[in-house]
Amino acid sequence: MKKLLILLAVLHAPQAICDTTKTSTVFRYTPPATASSKVTAVDAITRAFANHQSNIQVNGTGVVTKLLPDDNHGSRHQKFLIRLPSGLSLLIAHNIDLAARLSPLKPGDSVEFYGEYEWNPQGGVVHWTHPDPRGSHASGWLRIN
Repeated sequence: MKKLLILLAVLHAPQAICDTTKTSTVFRYTPPATASSKVTAVDAITRAFANHQSNIQVNGTGVVTKLLPDDNHGSRHQKFLIRLPSGLSLLIAHNIDLAARLSPLKPGDSVEFYGEYEWNPQGGVVHWTHPDPRGSHASGWLRIN
């Protein structure tokens, strides 16, 4: 009976599988057998923010709240703020020397992203939203609406 209870507890517990690569950690969510759990990729970002974690490959969807001027120092980056369903704000810093600008883009647009999360007190930054020309980092992307 004790073994059966342990087995049931393991089968119904949410699992985060962590793969370590050269430069980042990738979190993939494996949903539990029950449909009542609502853990999402956005929850992983919220946990990373709460735990001050960086260098984590993340994906999610947010709504554009503000367009910021491009960063033209060094590699050029398109910058904008998004709000996740959890309420957390993220800065997206998209390298437009390595990938096309996300356009047209306006406040209220829904943006899906895959990139590397870096913690900061304001909510965090997602960058590496482009292919890596050297092939040593996970390739990221952005999709609008």
